[in-house]
Amino acid sequence: MKIGIGSDHAGYRYKEEIKRWLVKQGHEVQDFGTNSEISVDYPVFIHPVAVAVAAGEVERGVVLGGSGNGEAIVANRVKGIRCALCWNEESARLGREHNDANMISLGQRMMPVETALEVVRAWLDTPFEGGRHARRVRMIDEIA
Repeated sequence: MKIGIGSDHAGYRYKEEIKRWLVKQGHEVQDFGTNSEISVDYPVFIHPVAVAVAAGEVERGVVLGGSGNGEAIVANRVKGIRCALCWNEESARLGREHNDANMISLGQRMMPVETALEVVRAWLDTPFEGGRHARRVRMIDEIA
């Protein structure tokens, strides 16, 4: 799977760890930056990931920051994006099962790196459940 990834300075270390893990799992990763822990404005790096997912240039996207909140907000401003803010495996699974989340947002300051990797794994491994959730996802996509 081709996956886009981006972060600000506060998510940079986990971005690098997740990127390495994704490549080891056989995924192709497109890194949208940032490239250090020097302070940057997160929309500059998060918006292009969301645009790439929405355009089909990458299949899914992972964005990171200190809390993940701002990053999820930026991503969800792009039509066709359903970015779930995830803090554990269950939130990632439900984001896929119920919301067909094509992006996730993680907060480096909110969890250990091991948890972040488990969240990404759960999100990638979980299929969309469809059924009653498909109607709701269509409703979400019609709003944006």
